[in-house]
Amino acid sequence: MASIVTLSSSKKASLRGQAQLWPFYALYVKDEVSSELHKSMLSIAESVEQAMLDFQPYLRRPISTLAAIASDPIESWMRFREQYAAHREGHAPPDLYQPDNDWEVRLHSLINLSAPDELLSEFRELWSAVMSELQAKGIRAGPESFKGWNDGDAGFVRAIWCVVRHLKPTTIVETGVAHGVTSRFILEALERNGNGHLWSIDRPPVEPEWKQQVGVAVGDRFRDRWSYILGSSRRRLPDLLTQLGTIDFFIHDSLHSERNVRFEVDLAWAALRPGGLIVVDDIDVNRGFHSFTQSVPGQRSLVCEAEPLRPDSRRHNGKGMFGIAVKERAAR
Repeated sequence: MASIVTLSSSKKASLRGQAQLWPFYALYVKDEVSSELHKSMLSIAESVEQAMLDFQPYLRRPISTLAAIASDPIESWMRFREQYAAHREGHAPPDLYQPDNDWEVRLHSLINLSAPDELLSEFRELWSAVMSELQAKGIRAGPESFKGWNDGDAGFVRAIWCVVRHLKPTTIVETGVAHGVTSRFILEALERNGNGHLWSIDRPPVEPEWKQQVGVAVGDRFRDRWSYILGSSRRRLPDLLTQLGTIDFFIHDSLHSERNVRFEVDLAWAALRPGGLIVVDDIDVNRGFHSFTQSVPGQRSLVCEAEPLRPDSRRHNGKGMFGIAVKERAAR
């Protein structure tokens, strides 16, 4: 068996330095090779350097990484492949999405919610309680609160709360759980509605300290309404949608690459009943929601500005964005 090697800091710096030399080498030989090869060499250099940085956490934990690979090699390969594909995509241009300033009013109109005050009051009360619960457990929700990922955006969760409480969907599917803030609000809404079930597909982190925090906001109260499905959406979502047949509501909050967004949303849209909704978090980091709304007919969409608990310096607007698409009902 091949040994697992942990790279020293000096070795990592050396490898990054070698990757940075690739562009100079490419410039030196560009008169003797085709422009396509030149571009490929530059792309390889960027990919090597990015991969070294992104996989450092796994190299620092060789035993747990090896255990994860051994327990499910197919899932591990899919994780690597999807992360690599996401890095190759790059980020969406900052002007690709323009938020709808009145998105919440428009959402209430789309779902025929004429008097939202009571539902919004419910949300504010529950939001305060859930944030206090997390704080008591030593968890600070918000940007980069779960292994660098965002968890606990008030605007995103409030939109989902109003949809579930008002439309009373009974079949809901989400991808990505993290601390389970969104899951908790969906389950609380279903409980108050007295009907419905949530299926959550989730691929938790390898690191034990993060894995034990998955779903911590949910607790054990909703076992009869919640099915937690371990694995990636690539493996689990097609079979789940086949099993369910038709769904009422879908939430994407897993790997935010265009490739993954389109894979999930295209599948979910085919299973979504007329009048149902899809919500996609963090749309501003990839082109997935934009390409979906531009290419798929029969939908009305909103671009919504997020409301993080504190500024997110990684976003060009300091907040982030999420998207909502409503599947139009067939004309009578």
